[in-house]
Amino acid sequence: MAEGTRHRAATDPVLVVIPTYNERDNLAPLLQRLHTALPTVHALVVDDGSPDGTGEVADKLADDDPRIHVVHRGGKAGLGAAYIAGFRWGLERDYATLVEMDADGSHAPEDLPRVLDALHGADLVIGSRYVPGGALVNWPRKRQALSRLANLYSRVALGVPVNDITAGFRAYRREVLAGLALDEIASQGYCFQIDLTWRTAEAGFTVLEVPITFTERELGESKMNGSIIGEAMVNVARWGLHRRRAQLRRHPAVRDLRHRLARR
Repeated sequence: MAEGTRHRAATDPVLVVIPTYNERDNLAPLLQRLHTALPTVHALVVDDGSPDGTGEVADKLADDDPRIHVVHRGGKAGLGAAYIAGFRWGLERDYATLVEMDADGSHAPEDLPRVLDALHGADLVIGSRYVPGGALVNWPRKRQALSRLANLYSRVALGVPVNDITAGFRAYRREVLAGLALDEIASQGYCFQIDLTWRTAEAGFTVLEVPITFTERELGESKMNGSIIGEAMVNVARWGLHRRRAQLRRHPAVRDLRHRLARR
């Protein structure tokens, strides 16, 4: 992968962006674990108008702790849009590192120090289930098979050597997100993760993976559905075709043929 930033600045201050929709029972325990693992990081809860009162819980937590911040959005507009809103909030406040983390407890805050340590040698660090040392706990076999297939499909189609390109536990240097055209990103679900990883790699930034343990949620319901899977399949195929066309245009034989045709 292309070389990223040569001289790397400190990763602090760190903002952990946590999108929520009906995660009332999960939020407080997650934030407590996060600040036990890393007492100085800040957390931004981006709530999409959760009808179960998650937003109100987040406000109460923020009132009691200056490290916790809340953004309320009008309604459920998708994971990708929530993260974009969180990224913009963090970039406007000069955080050096922006982290993605699920609210359901599937991403262990105890793994975050290792992710941030790896950021000293990269521009994007992905907490990966599919590198040596990575693990899945209590995940149904069907979901595991679907996840592995989606990652293989994306890796082959896009040519990005990342084992867990759909992973949602990751840390970005602010330079990466500030340099990407966030307005152009409309992907949702795990397609959003594929989209950002591909854009990051295409821009020449360095992507690393570190092993994490992913644990299936104990409370609440998964947001995965057929439309999210369909979106990813279609978009990855489209991006893959775009990549192949670009490769062909750069091929010496194709350039020579175009040059000859232009001279006729």
